Amino acid sequence: MTRPGPKNLLTDVAGLAVGNATDHALRSGVTVVLCETPATAAVQVLGGAPGTRETDLLEPHNTVQTVDAVVLAGGSAFGLDAASGVQAGLREAGRGFAVGPHRVPIVPAAILFDLMNGGDKDWGLYPPYRELGYAALADAGADFETGSVGAGTGALTATLKGGLGSASSILDNGFTVGALVAVNALGSATVGDTRHFWAAPFEEDGEFGGLGLPAPFPADARLPRTKLSAWPTGTENTTIAVIATDAVLSKAEAKRLAIAAHDGFARALWPAHTPLDGDLVFALATGASGRTPAPEDFIALCASAAATMARAIARGVHDARTMPGDALPSWSTG
Repeated sequence: MTRPGPKNLLTDVAGLAVGNATDHALRSGVTVVLCETPATAAVQVLGGAPGTRETDLLEPHNTVQTVDAVVLAGGSAFGLDAASGVQAGLREAGRGFAVGPHRVPIVPAAILFDLMNGGDKDWGLYPPYRELGYAALADAGADFETGSVGAGTGALTATLKGGLGSASSILDNGFTVGALVAVNALGSATVGDTRHFWAAPFEEDGEFGGLGLPAPFPADARLPRTKLSAWPTGTENTTIAVIATDAVLSKAEAKRLAIAAHDGFARALWPAHTPLDGDLVFALATGASGRTPAPEDFIALCASAAATMARAIARGVHDARTMPGDALPSWSTG
């Protein structure tokens, strides 16, 4: 059994802080996960159209074991500049991987495509994401907003606005799992034409509406609803996420946790992991519990990673706010 953490946010995992920077005119933004001390990290990419920075070093066979921060950003490939702003702020703070007399902050990043959501993208010579990254790092703390903020500002799903979502779980074995996700999927988070979430079986305490699954179940629910029917190219996608725990994990175990968290995508989005999504999960293990999980505890961690991620995805859509000029309705008004 599990229960949500006190905040029901990623920051229920000790050792992490989250900051957002939002530009509503741009309809885009940046979200930063700051590791208070370097955390063991890994990544798993299962979408067919990813946009990333510094992900190769996260493979278990590569040298660097820990990271200082992780960045989720809008802006397509332009948004990768956000990591430079975060890196600058961390360098100011004296953080980073020691190389002789120098310190190099390790800041992996992933982006989603939100260029065609109606925002003003006429930013001139250089995109604004470096400055947004710097601002998001300065905003990092234990409490943060969800919905139409940060990397979720301009996010869309096939049928409703997407957004930034988060959730946490405390397991009976004492470990904590947290998820953070910017939901900009090709597919849909809701069942058919209803307001019921695919993630309903995992909902805790009515956190995304408490509607459960529809009854009777729509006969056409299994038919995929995607942006291909409404958007010029169907390429305006990607769901990017962080799964984290306070357990002590190796890089290989962190990668397995990231793989398990992708099951939450499949539980909460239909379809997921398409050739036109860049679906990605970073995994962070802060080790703040001081405990290494036994094999049976690690299986429980992986199951919780999937369930917690599914909840975070639904909450990202549920928490999105209606704004002038929206391309799609929000869940609250849809």
